[in-house]
Amino acid sequence: MSYVLMSVHRCCQRSARLLVARRQKSSSPESSPLLSRLLYFLTQRFYDVEMLLSWRFQLGRNRLQRKNVYYGYTHTFYGPDIASAHYVLCLGGGFRFVGHSDWFRTDKRGKFSWDFLNHKDTPLEEVDMSHTVINYQGLFNLEEQHHLRTLKLQGCPEVDDWFLAKLHVFQDSLEELDISHCPLITAGGLATLKNLKRLKHLNVSSLPRLPSPGLVIILLEEMLPQCQITADGYDHSLRLAGRGCVEEERVRGQQQ
Repeated sequence: MSYVLMSVHRCCQRSARLLVARRQKSSSPESSPLLSRLLYFLTQRFYDVEMLLSWRFQLGRNRLQRKNVYYGYTHTFYGPDIASAHYVLCLGGGFRFVGHSDWFRTDKRGKFSWDFLNHKDTPLEEVDMSHTVINYQGLFNLEEQHHLRTLKLQGCPEVDDWFLAKLHVFQDSLEELDISHCPLITAGGLATLKNLKRLKHLNVSSLPRLPSPGLVIILLEEMLPQCQITADGYDHSLRLAGRGCVEEERVRGQQQ
């Protein structure tokens, strides 16, 4: 962002100089045009605007950190299960306790029922954090959920490779994982999912930062043979071509 703003600033300065030079050479006694005065204003106020944008960005990062802060107080007085449940609801997600069919979710205004406090010492079995701002730091609020079977993270803008690497804490329980439409995930992060040996369903649809989706999906199938992988939004002809290359390499290896 800073580089773009500096480019705009230099462009404004050059345009202002050209207009001033043109006005000085002109014999017309007319006053400077509106565009010239506007460019002068932009060059004078550029750094003020840049500072405001910088403050706005920093405030956004601080707000994100506050939303993903560790719920240590709740953990101490109510236990890890209530702390995890409270964190999920505060972030706009939903969950289901082990042995219960009802889900706890926030409404359209972000409000939720406090009835989950009646389920102390009951672990979470399913968690839906889709389209929330959960990040690596916030994941520490869930790491003691050793009965977690389903985790949905569809469209989470802060879920990245570091986040996926941290999911190994659920390797003994996690069976379903949805990380579709997450813009920061790369092939390196997907490789860390090899630790999730109990995983049965994995959704990796529409991940924009995968350079060769077909090949990556093949490698995931090799890495997690017991897992059903959903991968929509890609050119599957490349996947078939990549599978052919893998089979050829396998045959060559056996012949040697």
